[in-house]
Amino acid sequence: MLRRYSHWVYCLAALIWYGLAGIHAETKSTSTDPIRIGSKRFTESYILAELLAQTAASSGAKTQVLQGLGNTAIVFEALKSGQIDAYAEYTGTIATEILKATPDMALQPMQAALAKQGLGAAVPLGFNDSYALAMRALDADRLGIRSLSDLAKHPELKLGLSNEFIGRQDGWKGLSGKYQLKHTPLGLDHGLAYTAIEKKQIDVMDIYTTDAKINHLGLRVLVDDQNYFPHYDAIVLYRLDLPQKYPAAWAAIQKLDGRVSEPEMIAMNAQAELQSQPFDAIAKQFLASAAANRTSAEPSVARPAGQFLAQVWQRLWADDLWRLLWQHTVLVLVSVGAACLIAVPLAISIYRHERLRALVLGAASVLQTVPSLALLVVFIAALGTIGFWPALMALTLYAVLPILRNTCTGLAEVSNGQRDAAQALGMTATQSLRLVELPAAMPTVMAGVRTASSIAIGTATIAAFVGAGGLGERIVTGLALNDSALMLAGAIPAAALALGSEFLFEAIKWKRNLYENPH
Repeated sequence: MLRRYSHWVYCLAALIWYGLAGIHAETKSTSTDPIRIGSKRFTESYILAELLAQTAASSGAKTQVLQGLGNTAIVFEALKSGQIDAYAEYTGTIATEILKATPDMALQPMQAALAKQGLGAAVPLGFNDSYALAMRALDADRLGIRSLSDLAKHPELKLGLSNEFIGRQDGWKGLSGKYQLKHTPLGLDHGLAYTAIEKKQIDVMDIYTTDAKINHLGLRVLVDDQNYFPHYDAIVLYRLDLPQKYPAAWAAIQKLDGRVSEPEMIAMNAQAELQSQPFDAIAKQFLASAAANRTSAEPSVARPAGQFLAQVWQRLWADDLWRLLWQHTVLVLVSVGAACLIAVPLAISIYRHERLRALVLGAASVLQTVPSLALLVVFIAALGTIGFWPALMALTLYAVLPILRNTCTGLAEVSNGQRDAAQALGMTATQSLRLVELPAAMPTVMAGVRTASSIAIGTATIAAFVGAGGLGERIVTGLALNDSALMLAGAIPAAALALGSEFLFEAIKWKRNLYENPH
């Protein structure tokens, strides 16, 4: 009876093994040789990561770019744990968020404090990218708002701020106290906030002073008249062993000292956000141009529907599709397979005990309610690493509940008559479970696996926030750029993968019904 399901089990086991072998091989081949450059999840950081990587590669070094790893805490954790070797950071962020020091901390004491953690800060790139608040210029003129002190007089205005800015010590917490701002901000992704302010869904947003859309959308940057925000000079934050391991690459990176001006950075951001140019192409163009004097970008125009669909189609079949699809599939297969190995034996051991079953299912239900990003951060802290393994553990926990619940339900619904018949035939409890109860419960168990697979396919897109790859990479990058075409280029394959999963389970169900009812 169970034998008719065994080939599916063997196939799943083989796929899981092959997937893990691929992940291991990829990790083995890229964990020592390349210089790994990370980035945060906003346009400028993506571009600077490519700039650092291509500069290092010009010396002959092999490089790997890990884009969009998350906010400061996640990327810094990746640097400390050795998952990346360097990334572009800002002096104000290092002082306040990483070292918990005063915003005006000088570079020398900053380097001394970082050295205790095996890290260094060097190669100032040449521009300051400070935080600021901005609003529509027409509204600012109408209300007579020029500065943050003026903003405090208008608590009726609706603020939409990035979640990181809301939580930072040098962000909303200190700013609202300094200026006595009584507003209750709405947390928004930075890229989406530009759309919200353009559509008048919010009145004020936080911006980076090198953002390309400030002038494009006619925004007024409010004057920090009480000098709250420190300088955020772009600088390379790196592991101290990097110069020794890659001396030629480090010498090349040092040549970027003072090379990038604020107008040049604004121009590069505009190329990404207004002209939809790839990050690597932008960095390559900047490095290839000795002058690099482009200080403005062509204005974006509304795209006809046909042009938009053509752009979606082009990005859908980009070179990274199969790599991302493979990463996504491996995450789903391994997490669901691991959840089966946890949930099915656990269900067998508890389904006869009503109180224990209720307790275990209740605990699993509570885990299901934990936000996925929060769970990822917990596993990053616990494992001391980013990428595949934290994502796998989070996805496995989310997949456990439907399999556990359905297995308990399926076993509990086996009739007493079937159990009595097994006992009358002289079967032991183990034989009855293996030959009678589990086969009878298998349709319900498979329904749980089907639900778990759907959950895993959808949730796996979140794994891109912590560098685990998958189709979520396109969605995360699209969010950062407010690029609907790129987001769809990630969402469409994910939806296709979900449909493929449903088709597979329907095929299994059809084959089972054909086996049981051959006529």
